[in-house]
Amino acid sequence: MALPMLPGNYINKNLGKEKFHKSQHFDYSNGVPMMVGLEKPGIGGELLLGQKARPNYSVFPKGQGCETPSWVAFDKQVLCFDAFFQETVPQKQEEKYRVRKCKIYFYLEDDTIQVVEPEVKNSGIPQGTLIRRHRIPLPPPDGERCYTVHDFNVNQPMVLHSRTFTITDCDPFTRNFLRKIGVRLNAPTAPPPDPYSDLRQQMEENMKPQRPYERQDTLKQFLDHDRNVLRFYCFWDDSDNMFGDPRELILHYFLADDTIEIREVIHPNSGRDAAPKFLRRSKLPKSSVCSHQPGEITDRTVLNVFGPMGQGGRYILDSLKTGAMAQQFYKDSDLTLGGVMNVWGRRVIICDCDNFTKEYYRSKYGIEDFSPVQYKAPLTPEPPRPVPPYNGFGSEEDSLCSCQGLLPKPPQKDFRKLMEKDRQGLESNVLRFMGKMVTDNPIDAERVFIISFHLSDDTISVFQPPQRNSGVLGGRFLERGRVKKPGQELFKSEMSQYFSAQDLYVGARITLNNQDFQLLDADEYVFNYMERHSDEFPRANIGSILSKIRSLPEDKHKEIKQFLDLSDPGNTGLIPYEPFRGLLVGLECGLSEHEVMTLGRCYCERRQPEEDVGLMLAVTQDHLRKKHFESFSDMSRAFAHQDQPKTGRLSTKEVRTICKAFQLPLPDDLLRALIHKFAAGSEDLDYHAFLAGINWRVDPTPPILPDDVLKFDLDGSREARGPEVKDVNCSVLLEDVFGSVGTNTNLTL
Repeated sequence: MALPMLPGNYINKNLGKEKFHKSQHFDYSNGVPMMVGLEKPGIGGELLLGQKARPNYSVFPKGQGCETPSWVAFDKQVLCFDAFFQETVPQKQEEKYRVRKCKIYFYLEDDTIQVVEPEVKNSGIPQGTLIRRHRIPLPPPDGERCYTVHDFNVNQPMVLHSRTFTITDCDPFTRNFLRKIGVRLNAPTAPPPDPYSDLRQQMEENMKPQRPYERQDTLKQFLDHDRNVLRFYCFWDDSDNMFGDPRELILHYFLADDTIEIREVIHPNSGRDAAPKFLRRSKLPKSSVCSHQPGEITDRTVLNVFGPMGQGGRYILDSLKTGAMAQQFYKDSDLTLGGVMNVWGRRVIICDCDNFTKEYYRSKYGIEDFSPVQYKAPLTPEPPRPVPPYNGFGSEEDSLCSCQGLLPKPPQKDFRKLMEKDRQGLESNVLRFMGKMVTDNPIDAERVFIISFHLSDDTISVFQPPQRNSGVLGGRFLERGRVKKPGQELFKSEMSQYFSAQDLYVGARITLNNQDFQLLDADEYVFNYMERHSDEFPRANIGSILSKIRSLPEDKHKEIKQFLDLSDPGNTGLIPYEPFRGLLVGLECGLSEHEVMTLGRCYCERRQPEEDVGLMLAVTQDHLRKKHFESFSDMSRAFAHQDQPKTGRLSTKEVRTICKAFQLPLPDDLLRALIHKFAAGSEDLDYHAFLAGINWRVDPTPPILPDDVLKFDLDGSREARGPEVKDVNCSVLLEDVFGSVGTNTNLTL
């Protein structure tokens, strides 16, 4: 420069420059430190002396149209060119050079090139991807620049990594694209012939016959019907032969290749060897010819042969197939129910098929009649096996099992009934009745028994509650077990009859081991269970009870109405239960005590018995005193903290939560009844009164006796006592029995 290097005489090149980073020239490659930045720019990305910029993206388009980047605009757009290159083959006599055809793919999105050679069968050379996809630089001296779309044209050579490829043609998409960007394409040319490839092709043509064999394409049938098999149940009567008998066969027809396989059904103890197959899988001919001579069945017929045998010989084939033998095989259309098949001279009858086969013939051939052929004689009923009478040793079930087999097995129990009727939570599945002995002894006549029937295994147990000053020790009276009904012979072949749940009801008289008992009452669970299962217990079925009343004579109906009118002078529709019971018992209509109680329960006005609050608080304080619970002040503070409006009342749910948080040692049923009593039907209660009632330190209740504790029974394992039956709604009963209160002619329900 002519001017001196003084301020103001030259332009500062760093003015407005923002990038001053330095390119990294050293890095690790395969764990070895080396210099990798020979072509990287200088400070701030400026090119050094002698460097040329390389474009990172495609050169086309340059801001034309939309501003979409090239990797989006040319995504999945590839130019395809047909090319070849010539390769020398040294030290081989058959060929001096080889012409290898390939395809060149140019990806427009990033100017990358890929060269692929199509694989040729039995070529003996590695083929496929010759050059993987990447940007390829131009040959020297233009090595700094890579190939772009403008460097491609038809019928011109191009050097890719020191190998010369000649482009011969391109596909229509490539041709249209190059024409649109202004490239004038040359005329396509054909690749030069390859001498060795032509020789191989000539040899293969000479090896083929003059008239090639016909090809039968069964691939479509295989793909459509693979693993689809028709199953037929067949019958072969071999009784005419010596030691022959009827045979049951299963025929499998494979739709994939029209082959047939037959298997024989070998029954246990039939005396036959279990052969794997009766007929192996193959095509089954319709003719009964056992075999053919070699060469008898061929696809083509040779008319004459002249010349030496083997190489150089001549022969002529019959194109009209005049001497060919056509062999017919069984198809799916030939297999019908009731049809007869010739299985290598054996007459096999098709009797039945499975559901898939029926659906196949229904959809393809429209067959609807699939009536099976009866080929088996009806089985003769087995004669009854006489059972010896019971000998008195063990139980009857054990003796019967010892007669049913050589190795005696224990009798099988009804496991399903045991699981369904076993105890599940509060559902005990035990029917408890109160009974007394039927005897002339006045002492035994006053004894009270609890008779329990277990539904899980139909067993009965009898327990006598202890009574003071009775002179009789209480406890277990009868061990749990099945009890036979009276009046049965001991040594007999038939099984004895045992008491079932239907034999026990209020008013029944049963005999347990030669001792008569009269069932007087039952607990609430028994009535509820029988009413829920009224189809099993007819004496708890309200429909059958009303039917018995309707079947009474006309004078009995008038007597019932007159008695109800006299018992209800105020016309309230309600009468006491005891007169109602006396009416039904006095009519002698065949109703048992249990049926009368069921009828009263159905049409009763129930009254919930009043609970003794003083006894409830006494039992509660007795529980807390025995558990040494004294955290009443802490509970009071917790109640006051929960009571934000300071009203002195909390909801029953909050009171129960606080009691559970302090682990109040009370049974859950007792705590629930206590909260319900203090709530008095509302959703909240006065927690001050609740704490004062259970505080045995400040306000203790009088001590209670053990008998008083037993009276207040809130055991969770038993069902709570239901409301007492006091009055019966006679108006509703008359309407259900006679249709209306004042009508005595309509006797339908």
